[in-house]
Amino acid sequence: MSQNVVRVDEAPLFELLTIASLFLVALLGTIIAYQAYRGYRRNGTPSMLYLATGLLLLTLFPFLINVVVTTLTSPGQVVTVFLENVSRLCGLVAIMYSLYGRH
Repeated sequence: MSQNVVRVDEAPLFELLTIASLFLVALLGTIIAYQAYRGYRRNGTPSMLYLATGLLLLTLFPFLINVVVTTLTSPGQVVTVFLENVSRLCGLVAIMYSLYGRH
């Protein structure tokens, strides 16, 4: 199994900016999700837990799927994009449930 290795010092600026922006989205989403989780722990409202879970599925998990799945296996791009979109969809459902669900 031959894989093309991209060195950071040889990567185009656009690719570096793309990676940096994906990392920042994952980082900021995780920070906001942590704050929502703290709100859940403080007030005991389940909607905050669903919000935290949804934010993680929407921001952190697609980043992790992209990095981990691409690093450990060599799936087609379609598989990676599908898994990322399923994670985002589940995240949006969890956020929607936190807003409109019965608690």
